[in-house]
This record gives sequence, C-alpha cells and structure tokens, in this order.
Amino acid sequence: MNTLDTLKNCKKFAIMGGTFDPIHYGHLVTAETVCRELDIEKVLFIPSGRPPHKQNINISDNEHRYLMTAIAAEDNPRFTVSRIEIDRPGMTYTVDTLGALRKMCPKSCEIYFITGADAALMISSWKTPSKLQTLCKIVVVTRPGYDKNSIAAEFERAGLDVEKAVFMDVPALDISSTDIRNRVSIGKSIKYLLPPNVENYIYKNRLYVYTPDKKTAEKAEVIVKKLKKTLSSRRFIHTKGVAEESVKLARVHGADEKKAYLAGLLHDCAKDIPNKEKLELCKKYGVEIDKVLAEQPDLAHQFLGAELARAVFGIADKEILDAIRYHTTGRPDMGVLEKIVYLADFFEPSRRYYDGRDEIKNLAYKDLDKAVAFSLKHTIDFNVKKSRLIHPLGKKAMDFYEEFL
Repeated sequence: MNTLDTLKNCKKFAIMGGTFDPIHYGHLVTAETVCRELDIEKVLFIPSGRPPHKQNINISDNEHRYLMTAIAAEDNPRFTVSRIEIDRPGMTYTVDTLGALRKMCPKSCEIYFITGADAALMISSWKTPSKLQTLCKIVVVTRPGYDKNSIAAEFERAGLDVEKAVFMDVPALDISSTDIRNRVSIGKSIKYLLPPNVENYIYKNRLYVYTPDKKTAEKAEVIVKKLKKTLSSRRFIHTKGVAEESVKLARVHGADEKKAYLAGLLHDCAKDIPNKEKLELCKKYGVEIDKVLAEQPDLAHQFLGAELARAVFGIADKEILDAIRYHTTGRPDMGVLEKIVYLADFFEPSRRYYDGRDEIKNLAYKDLDKAVAFSLKHTIDFNVKKSRLIHPLGKKAMDFYEEFL
C-alpha cells in the first residue's frame, strides 16, 4: 500500500522501524501493545534502507525483508508496511524519514515513534536527534529492571526532553532476529518464534543459509577439482563437512564466512599425501621437522597444508593459512577463525561418534574458548592412551586454555 494513501486521513499513527531480518513475534507484540495502549489507528512498519549503524553487518536483500514484514503484518488491519526507506537511495536516517512522513499527513496528526530501550540509550548518536520531538512523540519500549536514569541522561545529551517521552512495558519475549538467523544457519527450529508464513518464506528462499558469492564459488570450484584428485572419497566428505560446519560457526561467532569456507575446504589438503612424500615436501617448503613430526609424520599435514594452500591453491590470507596450519594441534591464543576450523574438524557430522562429541559441539556454538579447552583435553587424553607423542604446540595450547575448563 502507498504510504501517502495510508496516512492522508490518519489522525494518530505509530512508526516502527528496524531491519526486520527477520521480523518476529517480539516486534509484533510490541506493535500491538503500543497500538492498544495508545489507541493508535495504524502502526507503520518501516524496513530500514541503509542504516548507518549497520554498515559493517550483512543484511538481507531489501525485498526479502520488506516481503517478510508484509507477510507478518497482513492479518492485522491496524498494521501496514512502508517502502519509504528501502526505496530511498543512499544512507537512511530516522529524522529524514520522520520529516518525509510529517509532510504526508495532516498537520493535526499525532505521530508516535517506537524505539527499544537499548536504542534509546544510543539516541544521541543519531542524526540531529534534537529535532526528533519536533516531529513525533517518542515511545520507549522497556522491560522490567530498565534504568530510566541512564535513558534520561542520554536524552539530555541528545537535546531531548525525557519527560515528553512515553515509557511502556511490553511482555518480555526473549526473541531476537540474530538468534533466528543463527538457528536457521545451524539447522535448529525457529517454530513459534515468528509467524508460520514468515518461517515458510525463509525456508523457501533459503535465507540465512550460506551461499558463496560468485568469486568465492569460482575459487572453491577450482579447489574442489584439485582436492578430488588427491583426497580419498572419505576424506573429501570430511573436508566438505568441515567447510560447512565452519561456516555455521562463523555465522554464530561473527567471523568471515568466506574465509571459514575456504579454510575448511583446505584444512586437510595435505592429509592423504604419503608420509615419506610429506616429509620431502616439508623440506621443500621450509617446514621444520621436529622430533614429534619425525616420529609421527602424519601430524605434519597441518603445517604442510598451509604451505600448499599458499603455493598450490593460491591462498594469501594469513587468517585462512593459520586456521589450516594449527587445525590439529591448536596453539596458544588462537584467532577466532583458527578456533572455528579446529572445532569443526573435531565434530563435523561425518566424524565417527566418540564420548563427549555432542557436548563439545553444543558448547562450540556458545563459547569457543571453552569448547577448544575441552576438545584439547579430549585429544591429549586420547593420544596418551594410544601412547602417541603430544606435539609441543598441543601442550602449550592446553596450558593456555586450561583456565576455561
């Protein structure tokens, strides 16, 4: 529906903005509560265009976010959705949107702008925040235990009068769009967190599931062709599993999904090379053969793999190379991508079951350091029972992460 048609005869409406990626029951309950408590004629949902505070965050395509919002709002006659921001070129600011809406409705029309307490605590960083109350009444949606003094101080910094704001408690639905995206990416249920039609839309359009961009996909295709020539079928299945699990962990922990995918694909690129040839290639690429590697040359595959990833597969990114280089032994103070590949290698689906695997996997999606600590301990205990030497890096890693046990 055209925004102008919605507002031209409206006497009282509320605006609810957000990325809505995806919209969920928390948004809808908030809108319904404000609507009923303040006797609002219409709640105008406005999917954001290019919000300045989320420039470094991947946001789904505008049309997907708009359509999900429209689907969610369609069965409530008081709800409507506007394209005013997603159709506006360039950066989108709340004050500009409010100014445009003010021109569309009668001068006597009351406009309410709905914002959460968390956003209200950052309102001084918005574009010309002091103008907001000349355009609308601000509704701050709160939960029990919120700190009104902090909000009042923030309003003062923004040049706003907190006494003119409306504060409203809304049922504490602990739902977030971030959690929904993460749940989809790792195959967990999102039922009852958002409307069924929105859930179906997400699955139908494969939203929040990693799909490599064209450049990454082309690079991966070349890598896969080479790997198929050097890895056994079982090892290749494991490799694909690690790549996919790495992407899921990367999404949850805010790491680069492209790097996670490529590091996962290449982590075992040297694994199936015969041990004698491994040692020869290690000399060629300058990999030091210490006492442990001389006795257990198979362990050299992580160090050699990083060198082959660089020389043969054209990988120059240090994060990817380090994730390959330390994916078996670990090392002290690993980076996020290193931890991700180390753990994905530990429990990807094709791995044979072992006691503690599922517990470590569940932990990995909540706390990488704790998961690394438990997996290191499991690996070291297992190798000691098998009378295998423990590489010095593994011992140092265990000493570093032991505090997380």
